[in-house]
Amino acid sequence: MDKETGRKLPVLKIGNVEIEKTAALAPMASVADRAYRLMAKKFGAAYVVGEMASAKGLCYSDRKTAELLECTPPERPMAVQLFGAEPDFMARAVEKVMPFQPDIIDINMGCPVPKVVSSGAGSALMKTPETAAAIVRAVVAVSPVPVTVKIRKGWDDKSVNAVEFAKRMEDAGAAAITVHGRTRQEYYAPPADWEIIRLVKEAVSVPVIGNGDVTDAESAVQMYEQTGCDLVMAGRGSYGRPWLFQQIRARIMGEPVPPEPSLEERLAVMREHIELICQLKGEYGGMREARKHAAWYLKGLRGAAAFRNDCSSLSSLDDFYRLTEKVQKMQYT
Repeated sequence: MDKETGRKLPVLKIGNVEIEKTAALAPMASVADRAYRLMAKKFGAAYVVGEMASAKGLCYSDRKTAELLECTPPERPMAVQLFGAEPDFMARAVEKVMPFQPDIIDINMGCPVPKVVSSGAGSALMKTPETAAAIVRAVVAVSPVPVTVKIRKGWDDKSVNAVEFAKRMEDAGAAAITVHGRTRQEYYAPPADWEIIRLVKEAVSVPVIGNGDVTDAESAVQMYEQTGCDLVMAGRGSYGRPWLFQQIRARIMGEPVPPEPSLEERLAVMREHIELICQLKGEYGGMREARKHAAWYLKGLRGAAAFRNDCSSLSSLDDFYRLTEKVQKMQYT
């Protein structure tokens, strides 16, 4: 239910978890941390997925890995995402995850990063569907919450197997499947193939979440229409633009889509985000995390190239405040 208008939004159910059919925030390692997720939720993201955590790291009591799992009330409904290549470690990791009370456990079978792939995890599992299915069965057997899987179109253009792979994941007990419309070899460069999302949706009976090239309200609606997916997921399109979720939500509700924010509004959102990062991670570590976010918020402004250079050396909130003053002066002169 929309609190302001009283209109009822369409919902989908993943197990017993209800999610509004607007837009979800994709899991993005080293990007979609708690501060990022909270900003997305503030602007209307229907569902968020945490940064991927290593199953082995959890089993070996990796404190840094455990930090990726915390679920706070404002972020719900929220999934934690696990990656790994061995069913027993994945199942054991669930025991470590459950004290954080996630609404959903998502299994990463789409990450293209060499470090993850070389271990047989992430998108490498697209090449070993038997192992992937065994992982899902092992996790489902011990998880008290729904288990979902995020996959890609395939490993490469010669092995596009998302449809058959998705069916195997459903048979193994997956409660929903997210499809990123690119192969591992494509990473994020070419346009996403939405047709493969449509084909997966037609092949399985569980909810399908579409991911890839959702960059504005119109592309979100087009993905729904072209693929028949149950939910769209935005990732890189939200870089420096958490208001994307507000725009998509309005479009789905049939309301006027809010325009891109003014300079002052954009800087105010950026300031809130950067300050939140520092609040959660401390100023020293937070400002290093904030560098890329500040650069994304300033993209497209006059002098953006110079600002990006300034962002790369931010070391304190005072540095950041001086940068925002510089940005304002540049835009108004």
